[in-house]
Amino acid sequence: MHRGITGHYEANHTVGEPVRAFIPDPLPPEPPLEFTPARSLRLERAHLALGRLDSISLLLPEPNLFLYAYVRREAVLSSQIEGTQSSLSDLLLFELEGAPGAPFDDVVEVSNYAAALEHGMARLQEGFPLSNRLIRGMHGVLLSRGRGSGKAPGEFRRSQNWIGGTRPGNAQFVPPPPHRVEGCMAALERFIHDEEAPYPTLIKAALAHVQFETIHPFLDGNGRIGRLLIAFILHEGGVLSRPLLYLSLYFKRHRSEYYRLLDRVRFEGDWEAWVDFFLEGVEETATNAVQTAQRLVALFKEDAARVQSLGRAAASALRVFDILRERPLLTLGEVCQRAGLTFPTATKGMKALETLGIVREITGARRGRVFAYDRYLAILNEGAEPI
Repeated sequence: MHRGITGHYEANHTVGEPVRAFIPDPLPPEPPLEFTPARSLRLERAHLALGRLDSISLLLPEPNLFLYAYVRREAVLSSQIEGTQSSLSDLLLFELEGAPGAPFDDVVEVSNYAAALEHGMARLQEGFPLSNRLIRGMHGVLLSRGRGSGKAPGEFRRSQNWIGGTRPGNAQFVPPPPHRVEGCMAALERFIHDEEAPYPTLIKAALAHVQFETIHPFLDGNGRIGRLLIAFILHEGGVLSRPLLYLSLYFKRHRSEYYRLLDRVRFEGDWEAWVDFFLEGVEETATNAVQTAQRLVALFKEDAARVQSLGRAAASALRVFDILRERPLLTLGEVCQRAGLTFPTATKGMKALETLGIVREITGARRGRVFAYDRYLAILNEGAEPI
């Protein structure tokens, strides 16, 4: 369906040169989305995959273990799209106080993202509505330290930004002028909560993501907050009991197509091509998340059985192993603190796990040694290697 441009331009002369800033039309699209049999089938398949993802999170013996690790994997992937070169191991090392070896600026950015995600989840669980206030709160955490901390954390922008190019005049895309941001975001919030809107939650998430990226309401961090918005809409809309769907790996692998389709929506009104791409990403991502959770459960079961075969040494080793399932990168001090073990007992348990090949010491130091649960980290690292 050919709709043409999905907004209008407004001149902005406040940036030292005349610029045409784009203001998107409010959602939902007009005319409405066209649902062909093929598109309806894609929607059904995506919903089934999300149902399986929601079931696995309920069936896991300890879903919070999976959530902790999966959130950090998402933090790494989403930040990589913005150009950081931090790995999952860098992030986990950084979160161990005093552990060496992580590049500061990049890993702070990733750590902030994990904190912003957890901040948002905690607020939703407290009954806080998904709102512009919540989005600004998450943004405040995202830019609380490191790069970007001087770019108005937690506030909608009061100056013109742009995408691509060196200035607004030669940019690939210029979002709405600052005085339009509040109104655009208020309209987006109304759409997210509009129970009369003729679309299921999954389609609303697809439309809202594009609208958010088009408004680009912050001076920095728009991409990361826009990707989080998808998971939070699905959670608040009752599609997922936990906000566990993160599309960053899919967007990372299809970056050029992702940006091309955003532009096609803006300038040609081709919402359908974007929705098809989005639904395929949801199905692929949810399916992969289920497989990851199943592989981790199988890994924990297999390794726990190996530890239990140790006989008398099994008791201390199992207590250390339980902590490594929570945190796959640890110092002995952390093990003592989390498991309530003495240092000699923790050392003995870790040595037993090292002998079995379950853990590996990664620093080569005598003091402050760090142990890694290698196979666990390897599963999480798939696709999360720096770009």
